[in-house]
Amino acid sequence: MPLDKDLVKSRFEEEKQYVLEGLQAKESWRLFKIMAEFVEGFELLPKVYPGVTIFGSARAERGSLEYQKAETLGRLLVKSGFSVITGGGPGIMEAANKGAAEAGGYSVGLNIKLPMEQEPNPYANVRLEFKYFFIRKVMLAKYSVAFVFFPGGYGTMDEMFEILTLIQTKKIRPVPVVLVDKNFWKPLYTWFSKTLVTTGKISPIELEIFRILDEPEETVTYIKEKLWI
Repeated sequence: MPLDKDLVKSRFEEEKQYVLEGLQAKESWRLFKIMAEFVEGFELLPKVYPGVTIFGSARAERGSLEYQKAETLGRLLVKSGFSVITGGGPGIMEAANKGAAEAGGYSVGLNIKLPMEQEPNPYANVRLEFKYFFIRKVMLAKYSVAFVFFPGGYGTMDEMFEILTLIQTKKIRPVPVVLVDKNFWKPLYTWFSKTLVTTGKISPIELEIFRILDEPEETVTYIKEKLWI
């Protein structure tokens, strides 16, 4: 049975509430909104350099060990002269922003508009809100000299693999990348080494792009050592 192109077209037209489906040629005016988000970020964020971007689950509970570690890390980074940048939401992002703000530093929250979750946390003292994920990703990376990944879900994994790919392909300069919580990340590392490396999908040296650590203090020490601070 041949493909019914009119049916397919009508289905997609019904789904304009999704950002990508809504980007049609006749809606090229949206490019101005995209440019505006870039301009706003480029104007506001240079003052927060050098930053360390912290990623992790929005579902981490207040008072949990991972929340406490993220809060401590945010505080230690500010005391070491860094700004702290997060996605601006709850969970790990809130914890890192809280630690940074209470330490008196730049606590940056780059929030994304989502239909069902991600209310901005109250601890960011530098805030931007984005509609488009790809612009937010640029801003999360551009003013950072290191990246830290706490346990998280799809969003955290998406950001982590993108940063690792950018370093691997030399699209950004090599910077410290830390994965916090050995118990959480060890199974993934094992898969990397036993599957990706052994089948030739990545080289052994590419496992050295990141380091898996447990504690905030050793994370800050590693970042400073890698940056020759």
